[in-house]
Amino acid sequence: MAPVSEQLEPQGAEQDPSAAPPLPALAAVEEPRRENGGEWCAGSGESGAQPQPAAEAPGSASAPEPPEGGWGWVVMLAAMWCNGAVFGIQNSCGVLFVAMLRLFGGSDNKEMTFKTAWVSSLSMGMVFFCSPIVSIFTDLFGCRKVAVIGAAIGLAGLLASSFVSTIEPLYFTYGILFACGCSFAYQPSLVILGHYFKKRLGLVNGIVTAGSSLFTVSLPFLLRVLLDSVDLFNTLRVLCVLMFILFLAGFTYKPLASNTKDKEGGKKGKFRLPAGKKICNFSVFKVLSYRIWAFGIPTALFGYFVPYVHLMNHVKDRFGDTVPEEVLLLCLGITSGVGRLIFGRVADYIPGAKKIYLQVASFFFIGLMSMMIPLCHVFGALIAVCLFMGLFDGCFICIMAPIAFELVGAQDVSQAIGFLLGLMSVPMTVGPPIAGLLRDKLGTYDVAFYLAGVPPLIGGAILCCIPWVHERQKLKERAKPVDGETTEKMLENESTVVSNTTEKPSGELESGI
Repeated sequence: MAPVSEQLEPQGAEQDPSAAPPLPALAAVEEPRRENGGEWCAGSGESGAQPQPAAEAPGSASAPEPPEGGWGWVVMLAAMWCNGAVFGIQNSCGVLFVAMLRLFGGSDNKEMTFKTAWVSSLSMGMVFFCSPIVSIFTDLFGCRKVAVIGAAIGLAGLLASSFVSTIEPLYFTYGILFACGCSFAYQPSLVILGHYFKKRLGLVNGIVTAGSSLFTVSLPFLLRVLLDSVDLFNTLRVLCVLMFILFLAGFTYKPLASNTKDKEGGKKGKFRLPAGKKICNFSVFKVLSYRIWAFGIPTALFGYFVPYVHLMNHVKDRFGDTVPEEVLLLCLGITSGVGRLIFGRVADYIPGAKKIYLQVASFFFIGLMSMMIPLCHVFGALIAVCLFMGLFDGCFICIMAPIAFELVGAQDVSQAIGFLLGLMSVPMTVGPPIAGLLRDKLGTYDVAFYLAGVPPLIGGAILCCIPWVHERQKLKERAKPVDGETTEKMLENESTVVSNTTEKPSGELESGI
């Protein structure tokens, strides 16, 4: 099960069929454009989609073509490291959760599972909650500034987390400060790719996505070695090295040449705040099918992050230290990548909003697999459940942006995904602490995993009606009467035709005379 904030690619964009469709990640699908500051900017977000150069405005300088390589390869490696560092740490929260529970827990504290779960939940939730804000900041200030400042904030938060003495300060240092920094560092890494690549962008997105999968698969084993060798605090300090490299990587996001008027000194100021409507585009909520989607997805995700946080501790409760629980995260990471490849390609052959049925099927199987976790009394059965869960999680993730593209169109898809990720932050933050509370009260995770499987089933049922609603919307738009300007032009054309036909007989009469 990969993070929903991983890269998301809309349909219709040019891409390498073999590359993994990126998500979160969750919205970098808006066409790159030049802002008043002279830097190239793009609608930001988590999607890693393939931006196309905006149409040239009258009288403006022509936009340079992406170089398709050169310094862009360095940018690609930096973005790959960013994806791996951010989501490798986030997806390994189950290992850190067990270490925090052992360090801060006590026999006299019966609610420690609930309290500890808030740390990881806040962290992943804030990554999504900041998505709309990061989109706006990237539009205003450019990719490099936002990425560097975000990595610095994340580094400060993670370093501060290694000096706490109780669990409560981690809510701020790790759950908010570190997570906000990750969000601000992550999204520009997706946006900048469209500045340097166009024809190869599908391949580049696939390589960048591989960074996230590679770290997700390998980091839990490294964390286990570190936690066994040194304590939790020194392990967090080692992870600071990853964030420091991410800080340096942000400087590689060099903006392409600013426009000709800026070079000639035609503009004195380098930054001017755009109009409010240009910063936040709430018009996407006027689309009924998008509103249903933006309600159904968060509904389905109340139990989504529960296995990430609690599965490791559940394995310890049931099997003790006799099994390598990190293998489960390995299975989730590998099959999630395979699911992106398979279902991303399948989605290319499904027309329009009917792609939503793939998400419906994904939520059905994710919910079913979550309910089967307590029924697995053999570790091999738990591995099989995680393999299937990761496969359908990859399906859910890879078609997020294509569906948004179908529902709201290319112009609004960036902020549409940004708003959706923001809404997703609430259930993803609340779900794991509730599961932890149930564990504290009942002494077992069984009820928590059963209940975690219910929201995906409900959310999937809500999403079923979207294709029908979307088709009705399209029929209504086609049936709308033409506006006044179009009618006037049609009348002018008709009068011209009539005048030409009346002039023709008179001309023939004159020639006959």
